[in-house]
Amino acid sequence: MTIFWTIVGIAIFFVGLLISIAWHELGHFATARWFGIKVPEFMVGFGRTVWSVRRGETEYGIKAIPLGGYVRMIGMLPPAPGRGRLGRSRRTGPFQGLMDDARAQSQMDVRPEDADRQFWTRSPWKRIVVMFAGPFMNLILAVALFATVLMGVGTFQVGTQVAAVNECVVPAAVVAEQEAPPAECPAGAPPTPALAAGIQPGDRIVAFDGRPVAENAGPGLQESIRASSGPMPITVERGGQQLNLTVDVIDNTLADLNPRNRGQTVTAGFLGVELSQGYYRLGPDQVVERVGEMITGTAEAITQIPARVPALFGAAFLGEERAQDSPMGVVGVSRIGGEILSQEGVPWQDNLGLFLSMLAAVNISLFLLNLLPIPPLDGGQIVPAIWESIKRNTAQALGRPDPGPVDAARLLPFAYVFVLVFLGFSLMVAVADIVNPVRIFG
Repeated sequence: MTIFWTIVGIAIFFVGLLISIAWHELGHFATARWFGIKVPEFMVGFGRTVWSVRRGETEYGIKAIPLGGYVRMIGMLPPAPGRGRLGRSRRTGPFQGLMDDARAQSQMDVRPEDADRQFWTRSPWKRIVVMFAGPFMNLILAVALFATVLMGVGTFQVGTQVAAVNECVVPAAVVAEQEAPPAECPAGAPPTPALAAGIQPGDRIVAFDGRPVAENAGPGLQESIRASSGPMPITVERGGQQLNLTVDVIDNTLADLNPRNRGQTVTAGFLGVELSQGYYRLGPDQVVERVGEMITGTAEAITQIPARVPALFGAAFLGEERAQDSPMGVVGVSRIGGEILSQEGVPWQDNLGLFLSMLAAVNISLFLLNLLPIPPLDGGQIVPAIWESIKRNTAQALGRPDPGPVDAARLLPFAYVFVLVFLGFSLMVAVADIVNPVRIFG
């Protein structure tokens, strides 16, 4: 049964990736059609066409290599300035032939009646919208998935109800050695602030330091307690009544709550209560906060990719240990999707929440990666459009002639280098995902 659910999980996550790709391309397609740009193809995947159907002027299909997708718009590149009799530039250079071939390919589907439906003929802001719409669709999907997890399924965390009250103040190091608070207080150990204030198990903390505390705001309550010191007003709900108490928060050595600092300790405010744990649905503000944290963390991870290549190479070809934060590809994340569903004895909320959160993280990655100013990524068309807008507005302000479209084909040498590097990196990641995969459950 474990093998069955592993296969099912891999298949479902793989379908989720294809949907994410198609959703991305839908952003380009819808805005291109909105601005009157002709779109001959809408494809998920690369290589040989497995299935396709034509509706109107567009062919929709799935290709054999599911590592991306594309929407083919006519006239992505403007004609070369100063063309010769054969439509090729009179300029020479090592990459000139490649640029001329790319321009010819861009003009391949342009019929005389479609001359005014080319991508490059649209104003810069329209081109920016068309190219940004794809990554933005991934961001929308990521927000929707996180909202489903946090506001619908709920997340396992501490609540605001007191499960137990510690009797005495014991440093975290002593608790860690015994893996639990001691059954009896050491000689001379003072009572905890919570016990001294009269807080009892079963109380629900509804306000701290004069600020109301929502039932699903347990982590925030923990942070507020740890950031406080000295006498603090606290309101608890007990037996349907609210009691106003005063608790004298003290400094103590406590376990660090940051997952990245597991096993470390910090000095922080100490109350002496153990909060209940359960699944709590969060609000829209917490969804926005989580998405912001994910975007920041993913952007940081992208900048660290070059530094992680040596370790990834070692994991793929030298048998070295694979780090938990190692870059993963389609194979790796799909395998983890199967690993999630194959767990036994785990609440469905955990499995579904982790499954959807991983798919949301993939969409955050697609959002950020596609904004890099490198062709053939979407940012490789956004940057030339921004530069063209700046040049045109500057010329207009100075009373000079329109400088014309920016020749985005000049970025193609960078595109070829990027594609070669990306293919090599993707191959290395795929090998590592197969022979030495990341295992989130040990």
